[in-house]
Amino acid sequence: MKRGFDILVAFLGLTLGLPVFIGLYILVAVKLGRPVFFVQPRPGLRGKVFNMVKFRTMTSQTDSEGNLLPDEQRMTGLGRFLRASSLDELPELWNVLKGDMSLVGPRPLLVEYLELYTPEQARRHDVRPGITGWAQVNGRNAISWEDKFALDTWYVKNRSFWLDIKILWLTVWRVIKRQDIASEGEVTTSKFTGSK
Repeated sequence: MKRGFDILVAFLGLTLGLPVFIGLYILVAVKLGRPVFFVQPRPGLRGKVFNMVKFRTMTSQTDSEGNLLPDEQRMTGLGRFLRASSLDELPELWNVLKGDMSLVGPRPLLVEYLELYTPEQARRHDVRPGITGWAQVNGRNAISWEDKFALDTWYVKNRSFWLDIKILWLTVWRVIKRQDIASEGEVTTSKFTGSK
């Protein structure tokens, strides 16, 4: 039932949202340059790595030695808007359609984090990662990594179709209110370095 719902919503979202998708594609290409999409390997179900696709939100500005500038210097007004509205996540519907992701589940994080998880935290990979999840509607980037992982594993143990519907509804509400976009004092979120 969950997979069928994912396919239906992802297909309708990509089809009905095509004008928005095209508009954002052009806007990102003009304002931020190419590539328009941010593609990065992320671990999915059972830790299998896939390429997650998002709209790009930062420029590719580098220093005199060719190193990327810090996130806060590369983030533009358009990038902040895309993140605050979660429109940068729109291409992830393609990942949902392919089966890499679900609409609801723990957010797919960096591959380098795999070796840092405790056995309990690693349970987040017992299900497909999601565009949104229980941690996203209970603090998103404004809570600690430990709290995020506790919420992720709670979802894995208590997941149901109706809980997914509740999370989707709460996600819409959070996006409208633009809550918990980033950690305090940062434009994105701090890196996970392992639990204390």
